[in-house]
Amino acid sequence: MSIYWVTLLVSGISAFVLLRVLIPRLVQAGIVGKDMNKPGQPPVAEMGGLGLVGGFGVGVLTLIALRTFFKIEALATVSTTELLAVLTTVLTIALIGLIDDLIGVHQGWKAIIPALATVPLIVLEVGQHTLLLPFIGAVNFGVFYPLVLVPVGVTGAANAFNMLAGFNGLEAGLGAVAVGALAIIAAHLGEVTSLTLLLAALGALLATLFFNWYPAKVFIGDVGTLTIGTVIAAAVIVGNFEWAGLMVILPHTLDFLLKARKRFPSTGWWGEYRDGKLYCPAHGPVGLAQLILKLTGGVHERTLVLILIGLEALCALGAIWFYLGSRLAP
Repeated sequence: MSIYWVTLLVSGISAFVLLRVLIPRLVQAGIVGKDMNKPGQPPVAEMGGLGLVGGFGVGVLTLIALRTFFKIEALATVSTTELLAVLTTVLTIALIGLIDDLIGVHQGWKAIIPALATVPLIVLEVGQHTLLLPFIGAVNFGVFYPLVLVPVGVTGAANAFNMLAGFNGLEAGLGAVAVGALAIIAAHLGEVTSLTLLLAALGALLATLFFNWYPAKVFIGDVGTLTIGTVIAAAVIVGNFEWAGLMVILPHTLDFLLKARKRFPSTGWWGEYRDGKLYCPAHGPVGLAQLILKLTGGVHERTLVLILIGLEALCALGAIWFYLGSRLAP
């Protein structure tokens, strides 16, 4: 498995270099957003997800090149066709995120358009049609799996990651924990194609987190959040460990349900800044972050992010135990 770490290293270095170059240029171009959780709401570079996407793509293409041109035996079971299909889907959804960051896309369209980006996965019938359902057992979904479950899964994961966002280090931090856990599961199951995707994402996420951590030098934007969710969904579909994917996005699912109660507001999801802490506004809680602010009576932004990452880590550990330590796993 050691050769696969090249993917993580290459993607991490690529994303780091890209962001070092991009951040000052984004600021110069006026592509900035307000940091809503800071006094004075200072401007911060937007669309840092471009570095994440670039690093991920370079990492995946590097492994494809190693397999194709150097005939490394350890990479013989990696499916370059599936890697390219996933990369195409990721880049298409990243483009949707880029357009949303620049000119805005209606929430309804963001829930539909990503499904069209899954055409490469549908055509190749990526993943197995049979799923093990609780209390039922193995169920073969047949053509319903690629035509319905795959686009719904990718679209749902992409939009879920896009919702639980807006605090320094949150999106990249949650993504790194989730992807890291899934990489452990993929390695255990011997799903090397999924492992390649996840390690490429992990390297790029860690590099992005360096710039996105409090106080953030860059926001990853929709181009970043949609990419993270897409990679996670595609990786678990390719590797046939979908339950792990569902488990690591439990915090995002809870956030989705809380925001559904408020009909998915586009504003008012952030904290109310007072004396160095964030508090839940009177109209809240809107989403999981504000629920934590309400339960704690107000915390520093960095503490809030660490609490959410801790919750994600618990879900990730549960997924690892389910596949590595229990007798319940498929």
